[in-house]
Amino acid sequence: MVNIGYFSAIISLTLPFLIWGPFVPDLIVSLTSLVFLFYVCRYKFFFYFTKNSLVFFFIFCIYCILVSVFVAEDIPSSFKSSLFYFRIGVFSCLIWHLLEQDKKILSYFYYALVIIFLALMVDGYIQFFTGTNIAGLPKAGNRISSFFGDELIMGSYLSRLFPLLFALFVVKEKKKLELCFMILFFLMLSGLILISGERAAFFLYCLSFIFIIIFMKEYAKLRIALSVGSAIVIIIIISSFDQVKYRMLSYTTSTITKSIFTPEHDSLIRTAYNMFLDKPLVGHGPRMFRVICKDEKYAVGMTPCMTHPHNFYVQLLAETGIIGFSFLFSAFVYVLYCTYRQFKTIVLRHERYLTDYQVCLLAGILITVWPLTTNGNFFHNWLMIVYSLPVGFYLHSIYGKNRKNISF
Repeated sequence: MVNIGYFSAIISLTLPFLIWGPFVPDLIVSLTSLVFLFYVCRYKFFFYFTKNSLVFFFIFCIYCILVSVFVAEDIPSSFKSSLFYFRIGVFSCLIWHLLEQDKKILSYFYYALVIIFLALMVDGYIQFFTGTNIAGLPKAGNRISSFFGDELIMGSYLSRLFPLLFALFVVKEKKKLELCFMILFFLMLSGLILISGERAAFFLYCLSFIFIIIFMKEYAKLRIALSVGSAIVIIIIISSFDQVKYRMLSYTTSTITKSIFTPEHDSLIRTAYNMFLDKPLVGHGPRMFRVICKDEKYAVGMTPCMTHPHNFYVQLLAETGIIGFSFLFSAFVYVLYCTYRQFKTIVLRHERYLTDYQVCLLAGILITVWPLTTNGNFFHNWLMIVYSLPVGFYLHSIYGKNRKNISF
């Protein structure tokens, strides 16, 4: 295989390139996964793909291809989502392999995330207070997006990669000054995700943050400081800026009294549900919501048609039926099971079921499979790359040969 150090550095480049769109990160994922597959076949390292969770994932990929061929109305369009979806699982296994061979990948990811988050933090706050960022990009619809431009996904990017960053922070050898810096860093991060105006991103950030704070064992003072400090930062921002208060508090509260989702998202979800009722077992095929949602027998409400219904579970029900839905739901059940085991060991004061490192990584998986929130397209390249990163680290933490000695 190509020099492991180069591979580790190349993989870490997916993090900054994700800011400018899915093309380059997906190219990196596809090419490196292809090389890794060749490596696995040549040296017969098939054990990477024999774990139950990965076998289940690849069965899901094969199932999606079959649905695209035999069920989808527009086979070429459906194939765009299903044919090479397996590369996401292969990429996660590649990360696992690199962690086995080269501990420098921990440093690459940690410092890449810190630098990227810090750049977005400085630029995001500048854009919030001045109206434009350092590159001269204005707010997008009165909301900050920093280097993401018209794509209002800065909060999603930060919230979904936060658990991975915190996991690496936990296993890193730290000096006192660095510890103080990271406390301030995480407090400013809480404020940045809040002012991004992305309600789902802020909710998922809070969910992962609370999960980590509750189920970690070490760093009691740090967890208290972050909890109290984050609450203070959030209260100050909401009290000081009416636009943030309205979007993140007033509007959200008024929406929740009627439905968990906004009227627009509720319309999409009900349309997808009608599609599911028509073909409950196998669905209509990946990527087919955007094609079939226009049909009058499915369309409901004010905005029944977009590229996807903005909820993973509903999308899978509509496009892959109960069979495809069971894949994601099983992952959610697994997270709940691990959470129960961790809680039980805490109450009984036994040896923890999960290490602090695993708790953080599991938090990243939790916000991926959480059902009651809006999401992007389940089959979208950008999202799947973001989701696959903590999975690769988590696979190594439970199956890796050196999983008990993860530090840098």
